[in-house]
Amino acid sequence: MAGQTSRLLITLFLLMFLAADLAAAQLTMGEAINKAGRQRMLSQRIAKAYAMVGNKNVLSARIQLQEAVNLFQKQLDELTAFAKTKEEKKVIGEVKALWKQYRKLVTDKPERNKAQQVMALSEKLLAKAHQFVLLLQKRSGTSAGQLVNVSGRQRMLSQRIAKYYAFKAWGFDDPAYDQEMTKAMTEFRSALDYLKNAPENTSEIDAALARVEKDWNTFEMSKRVRKGSYIPSLVMRSMEKILQQMNYITALYAAIVK
Repeated sequence: MAGQTSRLLITLFLLMFLAADLAAAQLTMGEAINKAGRQRMLSQRIAKAYAMVGNKNVLSARIQLQEAVNLFQKQLDELTAFAKTKEEKKVIGEVKALWKQYRKLVTDKPERNKAQQVMALSEKLLAKAHQFVLLLQKRSGTSAGQLVNVSGRQRMLSQRIAKYYAFKAWGFDDPAYDQEMTKAMTEFRSALDYLKNAPENTSEIDAALARVEKDWNTFEMSKRVRKGSYIPSLVMRSMEKILQQMNYITALYAAIVK
């Protein structure tokens, strides 16, 4: 009986690995860049949700945190199998090492005395995830690959802005957070202009970018609240809407890359 159980477990593990390899083999380069770019966003989204759970201001934040953790892990497995070059394998290995630390921290009960550690790891994980995206973009060798990268980065910036806002609302009044949030907003605006002028754009992409610009302009006006006052629900709703739209646009760009 023990022998049969062992053989069954071995078979199950083999099937799992084969399934992961098959999923990676079925990914196009555009899809791989899209997913790798989404990892950048998730690194920020997880920290944002952690702060929101800690601040007890949004009931859905705990679900959002768990879903983001699960998706990061799923995509990490796919991207690990997709990595081809020596440098890609090295960097994805470094992502996995950081993720192990980050996941353990953010899946524990949120505590203020661990918040700065969460923030620091979210920054390190973001940097490594971005490095991996650039390697895939380089391998793709196409301008469309760059558009997937830039569009995907907009998703990250939406959650980066929300992350710093959530930490400030939690009571971490660090001037560096204001600087980083302002920097992220400037980068979002600049990248949006770049995407609007891309010659590869289809009419569907142009229409979607126009909707993002409208929502972004509304957000810029709505965030101007009295100093020291925070309205997390308003900012989070705006960033969620923009995130969903940029996710759609990134998928459209990804479809261009073979």
